[in-house]
Amino acid sequence: MNNEKKEILKDWRLHAIALILVAVTETIGQFSFKVGSGVILLLPMLYAFFIGLGLYFTPLVKEKQAKNAEPLIILGVTLLIAKIGVTIGPQIEALIAAGPALLLQELGNLGTILIALPVAVLLGFKRESIGMTHSVAREPNVGLIMNKFGFDSPEGRGVMAIYIFGTVFGAVFLGLISGLLATSTPLHPLSFAMASGVGSGSMMAAASGSLIAAFPELESQIVAFAGASNLLSLSTGLYVSIFIGLPLTEKLYAMMMNRKNRKSANSGKGGDMNV
Repeated sequence: MNNEKKEILKDWRLHAIALILVAVTETIGQFSFKVGSGVILLLPMLYAFFIGLGLYFTPLVKEKQAKNAEPLIILGVTLLIAKIGVTIGPQIEALIAAGPALLLQELGNLGTILIALPVAVLLGFKRESIGMTHSVAREPNVGLIMNKFGFDSPEGRGVMAIYIFGTVFGAVFLGLISGLLATSTPLHPLSFAMASGVGSGSMMAAASGSLIAAFPELESQIVAFAGASNLLSLSTGLYVSIFIGLPLTEKLYAMMMNRKNRKSANSGKGGDMNV
């Protein structure tokens, strides 16, 4: 065991804060409130996120604790993956029965390009929008953009902006939206379980946690479908981004900018004629 690992294990302040945080949030428990026909679920994970974020700006948490906490996130996700692996086994027949729906779920991420890219361009982003919208911007996608465009490129800045935003707020957003949509739409909860596997362990855990809270009788199936979906996203998502997502985003961006430039040119000509 190297010195860094020993330092993390001996950081009693970090472990004490984590223990107290878990005890407090679990004591608060789960709350829910209706929004139209849907339900938004507030889970202990959500409280822990915001309380932990607030503690970072207090003297209780120093830079040392923040740095030592990073490897523990990986440990927590590893335990989650182990649980998912055990759960997937008994549900293997249901996963096989899902067939193409599960295998092709990664293509669903491409649909967000058609929505996110026009919004980014409308907000005034230039080539940053390519990095921002071509994917969910997790580690493999960050590597793809950095390899093709470079760290200091507009695309690199765009993907890093979404990576940081997703790291901070992604789990919170998916945890809230999954429970709301699953309880307010006629779609089956397992479809949202598959949708929660975006290639991020923390986001998947937050989304599937809300689904389990809303549909406890489907817990084992939700965990299995979410885990299998996340595994497929991790293994195939990068290739979908390389061969489909990124080229599609670049093509759509070029089309939008050409159209925008033509409109600007026509507006300029019209203004000159009026003068």
